[in-house]
Amino acid sequence: MVTNLARTLNELKERNIWCIGTSEDAPKTLYEVDLQGPVALVLGAEGEGIRQLTRKTCDELVRLPMKGAVESLNVSVASGVCLYEAVRQRST
Repeated sequence: MVTNLARTLNELKERNIWCIGTSEDAPKTLYEVDLQGPVALVLGAEGEGIRQLTRKTCDELVRLPMKGAVESLNVSVASGVCLYEAVRQRST
């Protein structure tokens, strides 16, 4: 747990860790970004998403494409999808 997420993200960026946030209105999907290097994934609460300052602090925003009537995933499921994609990219 951190006190100030934007400050923590900036500290990660100083250590060359790419900060990728999730947002339903992001131009790219999770599958279109490179997750092979050092990355920090930032996920918000279902419905609320991540805060505006946190969005601005991220290096890139991505969306998880949804199929059918699914509008969003809870954060634990979204985290699993993102982590699985990072592992998949790193194993190929």
